[in-house]
Amino acid sequence: MKKLPIDSVQYQRPVASPLVEATLGLLREKIREAWHQSGQEWNHFAMRGNDSLVTAGMMQEIEQRILASGHRFDWSASISAEERPEIYKPKDGAAGDAENFMFAHPDAPTADADEQGRTLRGVGDNVVRHNQDVTGVARYIRSNERVLSYLSEGVPPGTIAVIDDSGGTLTAPIIDQFAGVICAGGTVRSHLGILTREYNIPCVMNAKITGIRDGDTVTIEATAAAKTAEDYQNNVERTARVWLVGEG
Repeated sequence: MKKLPIDSVQYQRPVASPLVEATLGLLREKIREAWHQSGQEWNHFAMRGNDSLVTAGMMQEIEQRILASGHRFDWSASISAEERPEIYKPKDGAAGDAENFMFAHPDAPTADADEQGRTLRGVGDNVVRHNQDVTGVARYIRSNERVLSYLSEGVPPGTIAVIDDSGGTLTAPIIDQFAGVICAGGTVRSHLGILTREYNIPCVMNAKITGIRDGDTVTIEATAAAKTAEDYQNNVERTARVWLVGEG
C-alpha cells in the first residue's frame, strides 16, 4: 500500500491524545485505501475537489472500530450522553440531573474557610477584571430543558451559571441574564469567553472546581487579573479563585 504524502516528516505534528491519534490513524487508512483504488497521482487525487471523500458512513465505521476496541468516549456536551449513553463513560448524575451533579476536578485546589467564611473550591482563568468579586447561586446549565425553562420563566436573579462546554451555544440565548459564569473547559478566547466579555459578565474559563452543588452560594474572584493570550503562549499561571460561601 502506498504511503500518504501527509505521513511524511514534513507534516509531522505534536502527538495528540490517544483517541485523536486513533481517529486520525483510521481516517488516514480509509483515505489511503481510496487513493490506492483510484490509481491516480496524489496531487490530482487530493486537489480534484472531491468533497465527498470523507463521508458520514466512513466516520461511523471509524467510531464503531474504536468502540469495538473497548473504548468509551468521555462526555463533554450533555446532549451527547443523553442521546447515546451506551458509548459514553459513566459520570456522576444524569446529564439533565443538575441537582445531583457536582464537578470534582482532581486538580482543584481547596482550603479551609478564610476569615470571611469562604471555602476555596477551585480556580479558573479570569476573562475580564472587575472592580469587585461577584457572589451568587450556582446553577448547573447542562440541558436544553433548563435553558428552555429559563427562556420562558427568566433566569433567577444572582445566578452564576456552571457550564460544562466552552462553546457557548447552549447558553447564548440567556447569557446576558447571568450574574457570573464558571466554565469547566476552554480559554478566555473560547466562544463563551468572548460572549461573557462582550456582556461584561464575570467569568472564569478552564475552571478546576470541586464540591460545588446546584443551589450553593459561591463567589468568583472577578477582581483577579485577566488571563491574556500572551499568558497562554508563555505558560504563565494566572488564576482567579472560586469560593464556596454557603450550601444550598
